Order: sequence, then structure tokens, then C-alpha cells
Amino acid sequence: MASAAEQLASNLNFSTFAKAEDLKKRLWFTLGALLVYRLGTHIPLPGLNPAAYAQAFHNQSGGILGLFNMFSGGAVQRMAIFALGIMPYISASIIVQLMTSVVPSLENLKKEGEQGRKIINQYTRYGTVLLGALQAYGIAIGLEHGNGVVVDPGWFFRISTVITLLGGTMFLMWLGEQVTSRGIGNGISLIIFAGIAAGLPTALAGTLELGRTGALSTGLILAVLVVAVLVIALIVFVERAQRRLLIQYPKRQVGTRMFQGDTSHLPLKLNTSGVIPAIFASSLLLLPATAAGLGNNTALPTWVTSIVAALGHGQPIYMVLYGALIAFFAFFYTALVFNPKDTADNLKKHGGFIPGIRPGERTAEYIDYVLTRITVIGAIYLVFVCILPEILVSQTGIPLSLGGTSLLIVVSVTLDTVAQIQGHLIAQQYEGLIKKSKLRGGKRGR
Repeated sequence: MASAAEQLASNLNFSTFAKAEDLKKRLWFTLGALLVYRLGTHIPLPGLNPAAYAQAFHNQSGGILGLFNMFSGGAVQRMAIFALGIMPYISASIIVQLMTSVVPSLENLKKEGEQGRKIINQYTRYGTVLLGALQAYGIAIGLEHGNGVVVDPGWFFRISTVITLLGGTMFLMWLGEQVTSRGIGNGISLIIFAGIAAGLPTALAGTLELGRTGALSTGLILAVLVVAVLVIALIVFVERAQRRLLIQYPKRQVGTRMFQGDTSHLPLKLNTSGVIPAIFASSLLLLPATAAGLGNNTALPTWVTSIVAALGHGQPIYMVLYGALIAFFAFFYTALVFNPKDTADNLKKHGGFIPGIRPGERTAEYIDYVLTRITVIGAIYLVFVCILPEILVSQTGIPLSLGGTSLLIVVSVTLDTVAQIQGHLIAQQYEGLIKKSKLRGGKRGR
């Protein structure tokens, strides 16, 4: 079966794509949805003074606002109706995942299959509304404290801001779900991807302009481009790497016939946690700088300003803490999303076992042992990919807007989308082969 799929994948060509009408409709729907998202990032929030807000954002762009602006595709910089982006939904999803490991009732829902998943998704939507409303209200209060940012401060501005920003987040959540069901790829991931990718042309043009004016040497720019290509190749290799555990199923008898035992594999990804560790670590380290920037720096104690300075981009303490937090969250999130005991119980329920390992508790311990070992490699890989851009910025002065976190997201989403497109093309070829075989069978019957 696997060899047949590989053979079909190798035979995919442009003619196969031209015949895949359903795939083309899905691609056009996805592109249209992303275009709507990009248009929304340019519709400004009403009631603001654009010049005053631009100055206020410039003063805060080095904090957590810069990170949110990257994920929102520049919507925070323009304070558009999509300024909150899809981040409240992601935060709610992570919180619900955490609760499914702590709350027994949610853990039981997780085991109920499709029906339980729908209920958990509904809880995630409720959490998105709550978090989005709180964040939108916080943004409204923060804008009112700006120096002339809000034209007419008051409750009307706060309520209208909450409704507008929360409505934008809920629309993006709905749009992402529509892309997932009617388009290609994961809709939420593609929205984040579109926001990050939208800033790439500007960043590349700015770097080339620095090279043209002589601020950066041509050799340095070429060296950075080569390093970027190598890092992308590393990400592709690691994100597709798996540790496959051999699973065997015993012989079984159905009636008077004896069926030979099957073999399969349990794939364990080298980087099970994805980009979540990098996002968590970045957010935590940027919080002190953002909190300090909200007040008057001259009124802060000396020890606070020293801590904020030590946690600045490119500082040794920042890099050490950044790497340590990424490694910690890599293990934490992997343990959260993958439960070796549940996997071992499912294998035992279906009669599967790992050769040489006793089913049940011993299988769970073995899977946990293997998962821990490969997570060490995955954590080292995440730390390297995320720290390298920080080193390049601090040592060369190149304004790299595409950091390790955004690079991971762009490459991972691209790989996932391409894999889904190939899956649709393979299904198209399977349908073609089935139709041909039916036609041949019909002719032979005549």
C-alpha cells in the first residue's frame, strides 16, 4: 500500500493538477479567504489619531507589541480591526489542552472521539470570546493612556473598540475554520503564515537598500542569505524526521480462515511540540520590556531598568533565558500533547504490541523513554534555530524581521500545505485508476 502511494506520488505532474477540479476550487477558496484577511489588516480602528498612535507604537515596537504585530501581519502597527489577530484563539486552545490533562471531565470528553472533540472545540470558542474581550478592553485602556492617541476617550470608545476587535478575532476564527473544511491546509496556521509572509518583501527590500547605500557589505548580505537557506533546509529535515516504532499484530482467525499478523509503525516526530515553545518563551521575555515601556522610564527604580536592559535583544542573559525557556516548554508541551500511557492502552486494546516489549505498562515506559530521547534532540534544534537569528542581529546589525519563530511557522505551514495538496492529487489518481479498472471490467463482461 505504501509503495503504491509512493509510486503515485512520483507520477504526479501538471496534467494531474489540471484535472483536479475539486483541488483547484479549494485553492481558489483559500486564496480568496487570505485576501479578505489581508484587506482587513488595513482597515483602521475608528476614533484614533494616526500620527500619535504611530509614535506610540514606535516607542513600544521592541516589546511584546512587536511580536504580536509580526503574527498579525502589521495589523497592530496600523491598529486595524484585525489587530488582535488569531492569538486569542491560540491561547484559548492551549488553555483548554492544559485543562484536558487536569480536569477529569474534559479528559473523558477527549476520549469520546468526534462528539467529544466538538464539545471541546465549543469550549475553545467560549474561551476565545472571553480572552478576546479582556485583551480588547486592555488595548482600549492602553490607547486612552497614550498621549493624544484617542480622539474622544470614554466608555463609547472602549465599548466600540471591544466590539470591533473581538468581532475581528471571531471573524478570523470562523474564516480559519472555513479554510480548513473547504480549502487547503489548516486555516488558523495559514492566517498566521499570511501575516508573517506579508512582511517578507518589505524586510528584504530594506536589507537590499542598506546594501545599496553601503551600510551593509554585499558579502555579509550574501552570507546571511546562505545561512538562511541552510537553516530552512534544517527545518525541513527535522520537521519531517520521525522515529518509527515497529508495531506488530498477532495472527487472527475469522471463521475457518487464518489471517497473517500485520505490521505497522508508530511515528514519533522529532519535534512534537512544534513552534509553541518559541512563542511562549518570546512572550515571557518580552513582558518586562513591555510593562516598563507603559510607564515613565524616569520614574522606574534603577534595578528595574537594569533588568529590562539585561533582557534586551542580543544581550547574553536574554539569550541564555530564551534558550532555557524554549527547552523547558519543548518538554512541557510534548508531555501535554502526547500521552504514552493512552497510546499503550490503545495498542493493547487493538491487539498491537512492540516486539520484545510487554504490552501495557512496559510499553508506555518504553514509548516515554524513546520520546524523551528524541525530544532532547528536538529541543536542541529549536534552541539553535531561534537563537541563531538573535546572534546574527547582535553581531552584524542586519534588521532581520524574520526570526526563528516566524521562520519555523512559515516552513512548517508550507510543508503541511504541500503535503495536503499532494494528498488530493494522489486521491485524484486513485479515482482515475478505479474508473479505468471498472471500464475494463465492463468491456470484458460484454
